[in-house]
Amino acid sequence: MNVLQSIVEALQAMNLVELIGVVTGIACVWLAAKQNIWTWPIGLISVGMYVFVFYDARLYADMGLNAFYFVTSLYGWYVWLYGGKNHSERKVGRVSKKEMTVLLALGLVFTLSLGYFLDNYTDADLSYTDSATTAVSLIGYWMMAKKQLENWIVWLIVDVVYVGVYTYKDLYLTSFLYFVFLLLSIKGYLDWKKDLVALKQAPAEANA
Repeated sequence: MNVLQSIVEALQAMNLVELIGVVTGIACVWLAAKQNIWTWPIGLISVGMYVFVFYDARLYADMGLNAFYFVTSLYGWYVWLYGGKNHSERKVGRVSKKEMTVLLALGLVFTLSLGYFLDNYTDADLSYTDSATTAVSLIGYWMMAKKQLENWIVWLIVDVVYVGVYTYKDLYLTSFLYFVFLLLSIKGYLDWKKDLVALKQAPAEANA
């Protein structure tokens, strides 16, 4: 059975839950790149669908990750609306070196701990890979909720891995979804960086 035939069969067997997750997932990331607040309610639908998709695929870390996404989406929704000065709309910012160091350290501990648990106490597949991508995704989602530019770099890295993992698990539609996410991560980074530069130039022009 060649890869093309496998993809065709996967599409034929595709269930409605995964389809909804894919469509709303693409819309969510596209809206995030445009800094549109609707990214969060649309994202809630997508991650809700993927809790069920990953449970069925026995990717338990990814299932838990999407449950975390659901809660964090509510936080991100609030921060984007009221996380700026005087509870105004939050603007694009950057992560500090100290915060990044803490996030990476927590990510490493999380990966090793969850990977060990899944590998020894569950029937999970790709335990450590699944745990590592989960940890990095947690970092990316947290940074996105705080509207930090570097979240797009994190997503770019993890999306490359996810494309391979989901292809291996025969989740071809989801693999395609993460390839689209990868392209949108590039667009998001460029657009957010442009806005960040404009924000820095505005005070200087005002004082000129």
